[in-house]
Amino acid sequence: MADDVWLVVGLGNPGPSYARTRHNIGHLVADELAARTGSTFKQHKQVKSEVIETRISGLRTIIAKPRSYMNESGGPVAGLLKFFKVDPANLIAVHDELDIDFGVLRCKFGGGDNGHNGLKSLRKSLGTGEYYRVRFGVGRPPGRQSPADFVLNEFSSTERKDLPFAVDRTADAVESLMTAGLETTQGLYNS
Repeated sequence: MADDVWLVVGLGNPGPSYARTRHNIGHLVADELAARTGSTFKQHKQVKSEVIETRISGLRTIIAKPRSYMNESGGPVAGLLKFFKVDPANLIAVHDELDIDFGVLRCKFGGGDNGHNGLKSLRKSLGTGEYYRVRFGVGRPPGRQSPADFVLNEFSSTERKDLPFAVDRTADAVESLMTAGLETTQGLYNS
């Protein structure tokens, strides 16, 4: 395994109908990282994902968006790790988190899945939960709305006003994890 290679995976669902939903925050952050490097996603020939091979702060980085549904993300992510020879300890998964208020970040290494189907799929396919997570808070659904419906809806008009800043800050946190490490990143971005 190549220690200096990072795999950054933005979790989400494929297709335009999901593009601006809460569940696709990972894709939005991956798009921001791609824009920063001036790169364009290309369909990977062997793994069901869109990928970019680039450098972030001098580090070889693979940015990916699995082209599977969230609850089937594990297969493509496992395939990417194998293809690019990346250790799971150099994986950063960016995903939505219901138990955190909108726009609040929590960066961590390892831990449970907290009912998140994308993370459950990763754990099943990778055989471990020992990888970095950048958890983007989307908050709890209002009233009696089901969590599944809530994350598959678009951000509210109020949230959309702050979304570009929040996505930018999340991309900053991903870069910080790679260059400054977990403790420094948590001090800067876990709010």
